[in-house]
Amino acid sequence: MKAGARQERTLFYQKHLYERVLPFWLQNGVDSDYGGYFTCFSNYGDELVSTDKYVWSQGRMVWLFATLAEMDAAPEEYLALAQSGYAFLRDHCFLPSGHCAFLLTRDGTPKEASPGQGYETSTYADCFVVLGFAKYALVSQDQGALELALRLFDSILARYRRGQFRTDPEPLPEGYSAHGIPMILLNVSQELLSAAEALAHPSAGELVNWCDHFAGDIMERFIGPDGTIRELLPETKNKDNCILGRYANPGHSLEDMWFLMHYALTLGKEREKEIIDLACSVVERAFELGWDKEFGGLYHFVDEKGGRPSGEVGKFANHPLTKKLLGGWSDKLWWVHSEAVYVTLLGYELTGKDGLKRLYDQVHAYTFDTFPHPDPALGEWIQIRDRQGQPMDKVVALPVKDPFHITRNLLFLIELLRGVGRW
Repeated sequence: MKAGARQERTLFYQKHLYERVLPFWLQNGVDSDYGGYFTCFSNYGDELVSTDKYVWSQGRMVWLFATLAEMDAAPEEYLALAQSGYAFLRDHCFLPSGHCAFLLTRDGTPKEASPGQGYETSTYADCFVVLGFAKYALVSQDQGALELALRLFDSILARYRRGQFRTDPEPLPEGYSAHGIPMILLNVSQELLSAAEALAHPSAGELVNWCDHFAGDIMERFIGPDGTIRELLPETKNKDNCILGRYANPGHSLEDMWFLMHYALTLGKEREKEIIDLACSVVERAFELGWDKEFGGLYHFVDEKGGRPSGEVGKFANHPLTKKLLGGWSDKLWWVHSEAVYVTLLGYELTGKDGLKRLYDQVHAYTFDTFPHPDPALGEWIQIRDRQGQPMDKVVALPVKDPFHITRNLLFLIELLRGVGRW
């Protein structure tokens, strides 16, 4: 990208972040009475539908504000906001088991998301708490926050080893392994490693090994010979014609590939190039399978051969994931596209491949034509769209409006275009 275009695009992302996205959250998302954040807004952003606090989303908000404090020239306000969320979670999210509650009331009381299912229904929530605590620890130089993050990470690893990593709100179907588990654990390990190194913590060496483990698992088991990542693999390793064993999630594939590229950049040059080339092949394949050639944008789910997810349903006919695959496969989601914009530009910057630059230009144009709220005074994005790009009122995973993906990718895009940091 030429210098003038690079500067223009950098200013575009800065303006969008600081004038369109962040003002919504600074005005509406901070709970100054109890700590933590409000995220249960309607998709249009014009109504706070609940003051409940999903721990998944709270941890991500801590990460966001801590990262803003790390990257912004005037970090005090953002660090104070991160500290508010950190303290709220530290004081309220941990159950007697040492695991995290999935849902809290406004004042921090654990609450069952589904009556009778208990409080700790998703290990993903624990992972996002670790993510937030690790970044807060790094930026604030808080050893106590890092120790809490490491202790929680150890409990996550224990559940992972026992096969008890819970994946609600989409329970893992019996007999399958999920790509999402090593994917999130690679990202969590990376964030913990950065914090441990910054605070000279002795856990850094072990965290390097965990990064190697989860990156290896993704590359060796989940990336197919043609670059397709199937989200679920049958544990029998036999050919699977069930819809659950055939589907791909383009957004997950794209997000995970920048995790893998960031990992590769910590290695020697020869291994770095090998992994980055592999990751870029997955990016290209995700667009090949997932791009809607009629209306533009990336589908939420596709079959391993492209198009609507297909295959047998059998005993999984009533599984929540089966219903989601068949009922929402062609939806266009905010997080998928924000991840796609970042990973295509990152791949292009690291390899110089013209094809990745074309994909970046294509998905950047679609994303910023489609998702930003048409009312600049309200700001943020209308996050869920139908195939034609029209707004939808629909719950995707949690009933929240969460800025994590948008802001994270805007921050990384700005950093990448400035040529600072790991690049």
